[in-house]
Amino acid sequence: MRIGIDVGGTNTDAVLMDGMAVRGGCKSPTTADVSGGITAVLSDVLSRTKASMTDIEAVMIGTTHFTNAVVERKRLLEVAAVRLGLPATKGLPPMVDWPEDLATTLGRHTFMVRGGHEFDGREIAPLDETELLRIAGEIRARGLRTVAITSVFSPVTNVMEERAAEILRNEVPGLLVSLSNEIGRVGFLERENATIMNACLADLSAKVVTSFRQALRDLGITAPFFVSQNDGTLMTPEHVERYPVLTFASGPTNSMRGAAMLAGTKEAMVVDIGGTTSDVGMLMHGFPRESAISVDIGGVRTNFRMPDVLAVGLGGGSLVRDDGRRIGPDSVGYEITNKALVFGGDVLTTTDIVVAAGLEDIGDRSRVRHVPAATISAALDTMHRMVDETVDRMKTSADPLPVILVGGGSILVSRDLPCASKVIRPENASVANAIGAAIAQVGGEIDRVFSLEGTSRDAVLDGAKREASERARAAGADPATIGIVDIEEVPLSYLPGNATRIRVKAVGDLAVR
Repeated sequence: MRIGIDVGGTNTDAVLMDGMAVRGGCKSPTTADVSGGITAVLSDVLSRTKASMTDIEAVMIGTTHFTNAVVERKRLLEVAAVRLGLPATKGLPPMVDWPEDLATTLGRHTFMVRGGHEFDGREIAPLDETELLRIAGEIRARGLRTVAITSVFSPVTNVMEERAAEILRNEVPGLLVSLSNEIGRVGFLERENATIMNACLADLSAKVVTSFRQALRDLGITAPFFVSQNDGTLMTPEHVERYPVLTFASGPTNSMRGAAMLAGTKEAMVVDIGGTTSDVGMLMHGFPRESAISVDIGGVRTNFRMPDVLAVGLGGGSLVRDDGRRIGPDSVGYEITNKALVFGGDVLTTTDIVVAAGLEDIGDRSRVRHVPAATISAALDTMHRMVDETVDRMKTSADPLPVILVGGGSILVSRDLPCASKVIRPENASVANAIGAAIAQVGGEIDRVFSLEGTSRDAVLDGAKREASERARAAGADPATIGIVDIEEVPLSYLPGNATRIRVKAVGDLAVR
């Protein structure tokens, strides 16, 4: 058996899975210290299902901690941002496009050093080791504990980043190092931004992983635990401590993977309706379609492996105005249980509308008897139109696709949608995100610019597939189950040597020891 947990901003969800069958699931309010909410929801799900601790072989956790820390500008370390690229890259220094408040929080400790490579591995300039020794002295003098090292085209060859890390570690004992070739993709500024962001979370990641361990230990669960990352695959706790940024946006990914499992389909649109927003995405081969453009996190551009999700301000707590013609984007959120009309509050929400329409029995229906029929009808029309338009915007063709409704707010959609071939409302839809965490697999990815001169395309692709599969195996996948799920080739016509950017993703089932 496996336990899946999703820690959201409003609720912490947990589900117990026996193979691919859902034994039970429940929700509990998220607590400030996180481990408290996890302990409460785990105790609840274990007592409901009467499961034995010894039957649990793994625990999977999805969390929004790290995204929230960046968005809120809290619990972040000051970072030394070291760039290897001079005399190139001088025009745009590190953190050039960061919001002022976030850059100030991280201290703007930026350093530029001679070094870096061209796309085919030729040096831009030899690494300036003397300058790195001087920078190490600066880092010590300023009392910095973490460094982000980014070299030009380091996904092609990482030797300079590794050498710089070796020098800085020797000179500054205990320094926490983030290397860009291990974090981001090709795309220099976005990769550098992601690496700096990873470095500033080094302290928080250790604390969060410790709180997860403590919560499981308090309940006597000795099974290994894993944390879901933003492409729908899993990481070990040690991996999370080193690469916390890879957990960004794992919530929508888990919901979509859970929806695919519950509905038994791998090609569909997914609408995840929560308390505040609806996230709409597209499933391809059972995984979320990935965003092709740079992703903005807390005002900073990054090039993470993010799901392509469109959020719209429609949720179970969204405010209803203008006689039902305008809904959201503001919501009462987790305060719905004391602010919505059916719970004795004074705010008309979407949940009140579905209760007044007789579609759901939540709270006290007598409290919404006074809502005019015209308002109820208009609000229902508005809700369905908002969902239909958002789904239509996310589709890649005009052909109707199945639409899977998940999330606690999925009760808002009671009719068929014009853009859908059918609307699927699976059982256990309200805890799809925790189910997605529980069934997550382990992945490995390679994203690099290759020169096809003097070799064949097939030989290069085979090498990339082998490397992606090896990364998946190193991350904890069972070698017998590893398969390639995504290949992307982009010829770079403006570069010499028949250059092609190739991205390969391999995925396999978790090897539980």
